[in-house]
Amino acid sequence: MTRDVFVRTDVLMGTLVTIQVVGRGVGQPPAANREHAVTRAFEWFRNVEACCSRFDPKSELSQLSARIGVPVPASAMLYEAVAFALAVAKESGGAFDPTVGHRMAQRGFNREHRTGRTVSAPRDAGRAVSYHDIRLDPDRRTITLLRPLMLDLGAVAKGLAIDMAARELQPLEHFAIDAGGDLYLGGHNQDDEAWSVGIRHPREDHHLIDALRVSNQAVCTSGDYERHAPGDDRGHHILDPRTGAPASEAASVTVVAATAMLADALATAAFVLGPAAGMRLLDRLGVEGLIISRALEHVATRGFRGARSAP
Repeated sequence: MTRDVFVRTDVLMGTLVTIQVVGRGVGQPPAANREHAVTRAFEWFRNVEACCSRFDPKSELSQLSARIGVPVPASAMLYEAVAFALAVAKESGGAFDPTVGHRMAQRGFNREHRTGRTVSAPRDAGRAVSYHDIRLDPDRRTITLLRPLMLDLGAVAKGLAIDMAARELQPLEHFAIDAGGDLYLGGHNQDDEAWSVGIRHPREDHHLIDALRVSNQAVCTSGDYERHAPGDDRGHHILDPRTGAPASEAASVTVVAATAMLADALATAAFVLGPAAGMRLLDRLGVEGLIISRALEHVATRGFRGARSAP
């Protein structure tokens, strides 16, 4: 059986995004159809960023953050992203909270990746705010910020873009989307097997600590080895919204879920909660995951253990 692979990479949402589509010989879509589908998939990353970026003053999210105390009509995309973020915040008891934008900016995560422009927070933003300071009206599809705050939808927005791209590619059946290590893997790879995913060792560069096989699911990882702000030696970028300090209970968390938006948000929440509480969250919500403690102990859901392959 002929198995050709079409691959394209672009820089989107501040990271490298690679999409590959695996052909399956007779009956596979023409190459032009695949290229067109991949182009549309990439466009979703641009659309989501234009809507949900806190770094672009023209984005819908930035415009929302500038209007305090009044119901603001929202697009379907922004409304669903904020509603999802608030649902995860409630489920995690605030371990995940989209109102951390001001604290992120204070720690130096305040530059737009394309221009280097510094983002300013609304006046008085960030003073003891939480997800409780946001009100949604599903009937009117409005969002009200009750206090000055800066929303950060980073974990939600990239997952949403991956999911929309995956929906675009679904008719092609066999494909992989990699957005800075956050993945959606459809169908099979070019060897006609479930996709193999390596999980980075949080303390040893270029080494894997685990691996698994995945098909038609998303895989997202949060780790304390991830980006630091320029000139800031106070720790990584995953903050505990309840304290404002970098979360310190885990080294990395990998979540496997039906959607990247869910996997990405829960990986962040479980990282903040730590191994015990984080595993309870994953089990309660019915997703699979692996939590690596600061001591490099492995805590995994039963389904995750069953999906493991040799690293």
